[in-house]
Amino acid sequence: MSEHYWKKLAERAAQVLAQPVPPAPNSVPSPCVSLCLMHPGAGWCDGCLRTLPEIGGWSRASDEEKRLVWSQIPERLLKRQATDH
Repeated sequence: MSEHYWKKLAERAAQVLAQPVPPAPNSVPSPCVSLCLMHPGAGWCDGCLRTLPEIGGWSRASDEEKRLVWSQIPERLLKRQATDH
């Protein structure tokens, strides 16, 4: 993945987490970017940095659970970038 992509994903995570918890249920957006490829070493999708259980359970997850996943993306991003260098 390009540095530009990683930067955009980090920016999107910061935007989502900076917003107050939405009043309407199911309004936390998905981090999916339609690049579905599981990284064998990390166990996360190379596109959105979610695990298979997180991806599969997204539609049933509460907004709080979705925000928790978003909060983990920046750390996963740093770990993922470290494996590319």
